[in-house]
Parts: sequence; C-alpha cells; structure tokens
Amino acid sequence: MGKLDGKTALIFGISNDRSIGWGIAKALHAEGAKLAFSYAAPMEKRITPLAEELGVDFCEQCDVGSDEELDAVFAKVKERLGTIDILVHSIGFANREDLMGRFVDTSREGFLLAHNISVYSFVALANRARHLMPNGGSMLTLTYYGSQKVAPKYNVMGVAKAALEATTRYLAWDLGGDRIRVNAISAGPIRTLAASGISGFRDYLKQFSSVAPIPENITIEQVGAAAAFLASDGASGITGDVLYVDHGFNIMGLASEERE
Repeated sequence: MGKLDGKTALIFGISNDRSIGWGIAKALHAEGAKLAFSYAAPMEKRITPLAEELGVDFCEQCDVGSDEELDAVFAKVKERLGTIDILVHSIGFANREDLMGRFVDTSREGFLLAHNISVYSFVALANRARHLMPNGGSMLTLTYYGSQKVAPKYNVMGVAKAALEATTRYLAWDLGGDRIRVNAISAGPIRTLAASGISGFRDYLKQFSSVAPIPENITIEQVGAAAAFLASDGASGITGDVLYVDHGFNIMGLASEERE
C-alpha cells in the first residue's frame, strides 16, 4: 500500500517530462494518489501523453492569470472529483529579458507579471482549493535558494520566490485551522524548460555540484520523493516550512576547492 492511497492530487504547472511537476506527479502516483492535471495552453501536446502514461483522465487547460479560467477549472474539479487532498503549485514565469542583465533594469510590467504568475497564482489556487478540502490536506509550491541569496541573472524571479516563501507562511497560518498544511520545496538547480530561460544557468549547475556537500546535481525524482512525504500523513506536523532538497548547498558559506 502507498502512503497516499485514497488521496486525490491536483497538480498545476507540468510542462514536459523534465519538469519538477512531472517528478512530483510520478512520485505521488507511485504512492497511490489519484492525479488531476491543469496546464498552460502551449503545453497541451506535451502534457497529453504524460497524462495518458499515468492514467490521468482529468487534464484541463488553465491560464492562472485569469480568475475566470481558474473558476471554470475548479468548477470542473468539484463536479468530476468532488474533493481533493493535495494541491501542487509548480508554476513560475518571468519575461526572458528580465532574467538577463541587471535586476535594477526590471520593468514595472515585468515585475508585476513575474509576481502575478509566480506568486499570486498560489494564493488564487489555494483560495479555491481550500473549499474542496473538507478533511484538510496539503498544499505545495516550488521555490529556489535565489530567494535568500543573490543568484546573478535570476533577478526578478529571486524576488518573486522570496515573496512566494512569505506567501507560504501566511497561507499556512490562514489555513491551519482547516487542517490544511502549506509548504514549499526549495530544489537545487535542475535543467528544466523554465530554467532554460535563465542566462548563465549552465554555470549554476557547475557551481552547484562543486559546492554542495553531496557533489551531485538534484533530480526531479528526488524532489518528487520529498513532495510525496510532505503530502503524506507522515508530515502532518509540518506546515509553513521550506524544505531544501539541494544536497546541502544552502548550508555552505565558502566552498573549499579540495575535499577530503
């Protein structure tokens, strides 16, 4: 028996078979959860075969920047699934030009867009999902260490992720009385579609594996395993937290060039 048997998970933000959302979906499925997907319009051709692979029959398009589309998707979730137990927010977006050059040059429009899609969307999803969690549940989002320390060229996304982590804490407080837990996973850099838009991302990967105590890059499977734990009853006492899945990178100050 899996630790998520009998639970239903609604996952937003899978882009392809290399995305963190896909790693989470596979892990939740392996632990017995029933899955439902929602995706951005351009991803339909990539998501359909993934949904078929895991036997997912709820796979609906949604622009998380539109309240009308969010309302429509959640109405379908209520009609077809009734209730849910797990919500996964694996969404982040910024204009490519805002992930290059200097943060100080970020446009007003670019700043607002990054925060709307990457941060407010979690609030919007949580506000709708809570009504479908009468027995409590688990909400998860994805962040990155660029929220805490400067990651050159990550720019406005670093600021957005800092806001997302604060959002996680405030949602945890608001929803705790409903026995809904809200947590974030801070994963090490992974070569995903979203990461490909960050200038100098290859350098991040090289530096990460040379600095982290475990000198290897993180996989989507490792993040998925952490998500399955946070979604399970085994994590019933954990909320408002950021769980680092980064081989210990976040504990490091100066890195030694030599390892014993």
